[in-house]
Amino acid sequence: MSDLSDELEPYPLRVVPAGDAPFDDVEAVFGTKGDPAHCWCQWFKLAPADWRTTGDDDLRELLHRQLESAENGPGLLAYDDETPVGWCAVEPRPNLPRLRRSRIISGATTEPDFADESVWAVSCFVVPREYRMRGVGRALAAAAVEYARERGARVLEGYAVDPTERAKTPAADLYHGTVSMFVDAGFSEVARPRPDRAIMQLQLG
Repeated sequence: MSDLSDELEPYPLRVVPAGDAPFDDVEAVFGTKGDPAHCWCQWFKLAPADWRTTGDDDLRELLHRQLESAENGPGLLAYDDETPVGWCAVEPRPNLPRLRRSRIISGATTEPDFADESVWAVSCFVVPREYRMRGVGRALAAAAVEYARERGARVLEGYAVDPTERAKTPAADLYHGTVSMFVDAGFSEVARPRPDRAIMQLQLG
C-alpha cells in the first residue's frame, strides 16, 4: 500500500491512494446517511439526466469500479492508526465534465481548457462527524498535492468555501474544503466566483 504520510507533518495521520485500500474502508467513510452516501463522488461525473436516474447502490458501484481501474485518482483515504477517517477526491479535471458548468466555477478559471489532462482537481472531502476538527481535511489536502505532483499534474485546482464571508456555515456545506485548508497546502486564490467561494490553484510543474 503506497503511503503518502511522510509529507503530512504535523498531522499524525496516514494517507494512501484509495485504490490501494479495501473498499470496505471507503464505505466506512462515506457511511449510509447524508450527502456522501447519496453521491459517492459521482455528481461531477454524470450528466444531469443520468444523475437523476442512478440509484445510490449504482453510484457506490461506479466509485468502486473507478477505484479498481483508474490509473490517476480518483481519491485518497486517511487513516488514524487502522481506522479510516476521511476521503479526498483528486483526479484529472477532464474526469469531471459537469464541473465546467457548475456554479462553483461560474466561468472564473485561469485554466479554461477542460480537456487538459495535466490540470487536476480536488473536488470533495468527506470526514465523518466523529473525526472532524482533527486536521483530517488538511492532511488530505497536503497529500493530494504530492499525489497529483507524482503523477505528472501541472496544476492542481480546488473550489473552496470561505466561512469568513458567511454568517454561518454548516459543516455539511464544507465538503469542497475551506480557503484556509488550501492555503495551508500551498494553494493561492486565483478567482472569486462569489464572495464566499474561491478558486484555489497550485502550480506543480
